[in-house]
Amino acid sequence: MTRYLLDTNIVSCIINGNSPAVDRRLVRVAMAQLALSAVTEGELRFGAARLPHTTRLHNMIEDFFLRVAVLPWDSDAAQQYGRLRATLEREGQPMGNLDAMIAAHALAVDAVLVTNDHAFARIKKLKVVGLDERTAPLSKLGSAAVRFPGNALDPDQHANQKQ
Repeated sequence: MTRYLLDTNIVSCIINGNSPAVDRRLVRVAMAQLALSAVTEGELRFGAARLPHTTRLHNMIEDFFLRVAVLPWDSDAAQQYGRLRATLEREGQPMGNLDAMIAAHALAVDAVLVTNDHAFARIKKLKVVGLDERTAPLSKLGSAAVRFPGNALDPDQHANQKQ
């Protein structure tokens, strides 16, 4: 079974409900196939902490964490990160540390990274898929793009599933 690791920009679209294209694509994927990195969890919690009076946003983020598995950052991810960051810097294509950590996590757990950030396309071994119809297909940028079957977070479709 293919595992899909959701990047922070995709999770933000889901939580904010501002991308019907993302919702349409994800609805066809089983909840058990979706996960996010603990790094993404940290980014989301940081964003929420910057807005302490937005109780609704905090509740939506916490509800999201109940629905989707959060994968812990471990030694395998750290090893992938070290190699990946060194390679990118050697090739003169450095990337933000948090993005590199998320990419390394996807590599470590052999997951497809779901993102709308084209920066990930330059990582040769990373399997990437984009969901937003407003962005160019990542496969045109040379990534190891894959087909994505399609909002897995539709509560009506997955009412009894909890992670």
